[in-house]
Amino acid sequence: MVTTEAGTRADRPGELSQERSPWAWKLRVLALVVAFAAVAWARSRQVDIPFKDPHGKLFRAKIVDTAEMLAIFVLVDVVVRWLRGRKGGATLWSTVRTRWTPYRIVMIVAGLLAYFVVYLSYRNLKSWDVLLTQRDAMLQRWDEALFFGHTPAVLLHDLLGEDLAARLLTDLYESFSWLVSIALVSALAFTPTVRQAYVFVVSAMWAWIIGVGSYYLIPSLGPFHEVPNAFSGLTRTTIQSTQERYLEQRAHLLAHPQASDAFAQISAFASLHCALTCLIWLMARYYGLRILSWVAFAFLVGTMIATVYLGWHFAVDDLAGIAIAWAAVQLGKLTVTGTTRIPARDTPTP
Repeated sequence: MVTTEAGTRADRPGELSQERSPWAWKLRVLALVVAFAAVAWARSRQVDIPFKDPHGKLFRAKIVDTAEMLAIFVLVDVVVRWLRGRKGGATLWSTVRTRWTPYRIVMIVAGLLAYFVVYLSYRNLKSWDVLLTQRDAMLQRWDEALFFGHTPAVLLHDLLGEDLAARLLTDLYESFSWLVSIALVSALAFTPTVRQAYVFVVSAMWAWIIGVGSYYLIPSLGPFHEVPNAFSGLTRTTIQSTQERYLEQRAHLLAHPQASDAFAQISAFASLHCALTCLIWLMARYYGLRILSWVAFAFLVGTMIATVYLGWHFAVDDLAGIAIAWAAVQLGKLTVTGTTRIPARDTPTP
C-alpha cells in the first residue's frame, strides 16, 4: 500500500484526478446509493412491508459500533504517522491537521453512512426474499452433479470428522461480521487517500447489491434445510441454534408480514460470506498488502469449507460468491476511479 507522511497532498479534492471534475466519482457513488435505496423502497411498496431496523441493530447500532472502532483506528493512524514523521520535524498536531483534514473527515463519515444505507436496504430486501418459492432441490442436484453423486458436506464430514472441526469452523464462520467491520474501518482509516478508501467501500456496496440480486435469482434456504440428515451427526454448536432461529423468523414473517418484529435473515444462493471474504482478499492485493493478502486467502479457504461443512451453503453458492466478489471489485474500481486497472504504487489519487 502507498503510505503518505504528514504534509503530503493526498487528500486534497481533485488532485491527481484522472477526470476533469473532482465531483464526477462522488456523484457516481451517490447515484449508486440512491438507486439501490429506491429499488428497496419500491420492493417494500410491492410486498406491502415497511422498512425495518430490528432493535436498531442493522443501522443505528452498527453505525455507532463502527464509528467507535473508526475513532480507535484513526488514533492509531495519527500516532504511527507522527512517529514516522518526527525526524522531519512533524508534530502530533501538524500530523493531525495534515492527515485528517475537514475534507477527509466529511468524506469518511459520508462513506460510512452511504455504506450502511446500502447495507440496511440489502438486509430488508433479503428479508422479503423468503416470500418467493425456494429452489434448494435444484441447487442440491447441481452439487451432486459436481461431486459425482455425493453431497459435498458429507464428504467434508468424512474427511474432517464431526466434532473438533465443527467447533473450529463454527468459530471461523461466526467471526465474519468482525472481519468485515475491521476491513471496512481499516480502509477508511489507513488508506493514503479518500478515493482509495472509497474503492473498498464501494466495492463492498456492490457485493451487497449483486448478492441480494442472486438471492432473488435463485431463492433458497441452504442444505441444512434441504438435506437435514446430512448434518445430524455434527456436534451441536451455536450454528444449529442459529439455523433453527432463522427458520422460525422466516415462518413468523410468512405468517405475520406486518408484525414489527417480523424479519427474516436466511438466503443461501449466493454465499456472501464467501463473496465479502474474497473481496477482502482481492482488495488486499489491490492495495499491495502481500502478507495480509495471504492471510485473507487462508481465511477465504476456511470460510468456503465452513459454509459447506456447516450446511449454510451449497458448493455452487460459494462459487457464485467468488464470482460476485470479482465483479464487485471491478465495479467498485470503475465507479470510483473510472478504470479497473490497479493504480501505480507511487501515485496516490484523492
